[in-house]
Amino acid sequence: MSNKIIGWAEQGLFAVSVFIGFLLLFESQLVVPVWLQPVGRMHPLLLHFPLVMLLLAVGLEAFRFGATPETSAVYKKLAATLLLAGTLLAAVAVIMGLLLSKEVGYTGEVVVWHKWAGVGVFFLATLLYWSRNKSWYSPMVARTGAVLMGLVLTGAGHYGAALTHGTDFITAPMAQYQKKVPVDVQQAVVFADVIQPIFEQKCITCHNANKLKGELALHDAASVQKGGKTGKLFVAGKPDISLLLQRIHLPMDEKKHMPPTGKAQLTPAEIRLLSLWVKGQANPGGADFNKRVLDLPASDSLRMMAVALFTPIKPAEPEFDFKAADDETVKKLNTDYRTVAFLAKESPALAVNLYNKATYSAGQLKELSAVKKQVVSLNLNKLPVKDADLTYIGQLENLQRLDLNFTDVTGKGLRELLPLKHLESLALSGTKTTYADLNGQLPNFKKLRALTLWETGITSGEIEKLRKANPGIQIIAGFDGDKSAPIRLNVPQMANNSPIFSESIRAQIIHPVKGVQIRYTTDGTEPDSINSPIFDKSVLLTKPTSINAKAYKSGWYSSPVVTFDYYKRTHKPDSATLLYPLNPVHLAAGANTFFDNRLGTFTANSPAWANNWAGFRANPMGLITEFKKPVRVSSVALRIMEEEETGIFPPEVIEIWGGTSRETLKLIATMKPEQPTQKRPHLLKAITCTFAPQTVSYLKIFARPVSKIPDWHASKGGKALLLVDEVLIN
Repeated sequence: MSNKIIGWAEQGLFAVSVFIGFLLLFESQLVVPVWLQPVGRMHPLLLHFPLVMLLLAVGLEAFRFGATPETSAVYKKLAATLLLAGTLLAAVAVIMGLLLSKEVGYTGEVVVWHKWAGVGVFFLATLLYWSRNKSWYSPMVARTGAVLMGLVLTGAGHYGAALTHGTDFITAPMAQYQKKVPVDVQQAVVFADVIQPIFEQKCITCHNANKLKGELALHDAASVQKGGKTGKLFVAGKPDISLLLQRIHLPMDEKKHMPPTGKAQLTPAEIRLLSLWVKGQANPGGADFNKRVLDLPASDSLRMMAVALFTPIKPAEPEFDFKAADDETVKKLNTDYRTVAFLAKESPALAVNLYNKATYSAGQLKELSAVKKQVVSLNLNKLPVKDADLTYIGQLENLQRLDLNFTDVTGKGLRELLPLKHLESLALSGTKTTYADLNGQLPNFKKLRALTLWETGITSGEIEKLRKANPGIQIIAGFDGDKSAPIRLNVPQMANNSPIFSESIRAQIIHPVKGVQIRYTTDGTEPDSINSPIFDKSVLLTKPTSINAKAYKSGWYSSPVVTFDYYKRTHKPDSATLLYPLNPVHLAAGANTFFDNRLGTFTANSPAWANNWAGFRANPMGLITEFKKPVRVSSVALRIMEEEETGIFPPEVIEIWGGTSRETLKLIATMKPEQPTQKRPHLLKAITCTFAPQTVSYLKIFARPVSKIPDWHASKGGKALLLVDEVLIN
């Protein structure tokens, strides 16, 4: 029996040798269907088995000739069996690898070397197996074969690891251990020292000269400019339509999201840097591949974020040249409505905050004369400070930061602050300051670097004039572009396990950033930060609802608007049966798919999400549902995907049949859903068919896919795909 099995295995070895040769010969014409792609993706899972077997087999072969006559037969049989099994498994791994290599992203020199090393392992093992009983097969041949097999296996493993982890995976720890030469901010280049390090940390393992996933390399400026298979990486000055930013902002479960799931993701700061860099490409004063960080305008957001990444190489001089105030004086100045505290441990500088507008008086500022040398930060936010009070502030000779937001001062009183030779930051938001007040006085503040002017009544045109006249000052005047842009909040998230409910549901919408305020609407309009209601846990829904939500937080851009759809299903059938076969690629869970409360997402062809979509193309959707106890119904909704780009359209027609038995069903509603007439954004939506209330024990839901894709579409004349994930009966 064992001889018969070995005979079959040897015949199989011959067959796979021919098959692999065929695949290699016609590789350029090979197209792998979707249903076969999972086989190729099992390549990393299987390949370790032949590695171990082949190493054991060639090791035994190398020492086979030294075996004693008593053990020689057993020894030879064990070596032969291991070699045959290892070779067959290597053949399967090679076939899987060739299938996997046809998927998008497997290009480049490393892929080629890995492929031919793997093929070499198989054919070398095959040659050794067929040669081992030849008369010329000697100890020298066996040992040479063992050495060659070890080398080829090592090469195949090395290139496989490089594909998975990057070419520098082995040496990366040593490279990180080596002390890097710090870059002085004076010499730092925007692309080389700010942008390229992001690519190196998060992208380079898949996009380098030796592994061109998507035919894209990011290891140098020329490659970044060239782009990849899907086109240019960015559109100068337009981050919103640049492929680089689009892929980064895709949902994590989207197949094209970059970096892929499982890899280290970009931080919000890194995303912001990339966005600012792309936007700056189109600005004469913005960033490019050779521009230094300090060549950017002082008010440029990219410069401000980039400078924070570098530490000056020159030793820092002592920050303050004055002595600390005595503890007793500081203690006396502290009251219930005024705090005076040391800026940091061992620092002589003081930070002062005043509170409670009802108890404020100018005397509280006058009393600070006892520490006029030590106060470097003063916060008077929302207090009734008058222009006359600024006289006392002007005596704080080392003051660096002054917050007068929403006080009663006007620009006319700024002349009292001219003695402040060290003032770096001045906040005047919400005051009655005018353009005329600032235009003549700002140049006198030699060290001023930041000026806040939100809600002052100064027009955007006047703000631009101030910026041009004072290029060394960052003038922050609200959300008016990247010159003063805070970081944008990401969108709120739904926390409900499922948005489908039978009677009622408490909508759960959260945000990962603390202190964020979520505002929402349910009428289809976009929420605003003033009039729209604030979301809290009391939002109880009793009917299908679309919630538009945005996140707001002081000092941040509001998030983009996001829509959360909540669906109602009053009746769930006791049983459901499909009348026609599903599309082979989108089998989902059969008839159970439509009532499992699991919603599908885009990328329906991805194995991770295909189980949530039931597909219909060759056959219509025909679903019979049974209710053991009759129910009163007035609507049926199908949740579908519309992605016309890939030929996924709404149904051409929907029919609802009902009755008290399967044999007496009557047509109770017909609907022809709206079809796209041109390219438009992808949609996930519920198409609702309403009718006069009916008492039924059975419902038949019929939906026919579009039989002929319209002429404006690239696939005109073909049959569209219909995808449905839930049926909602109410």
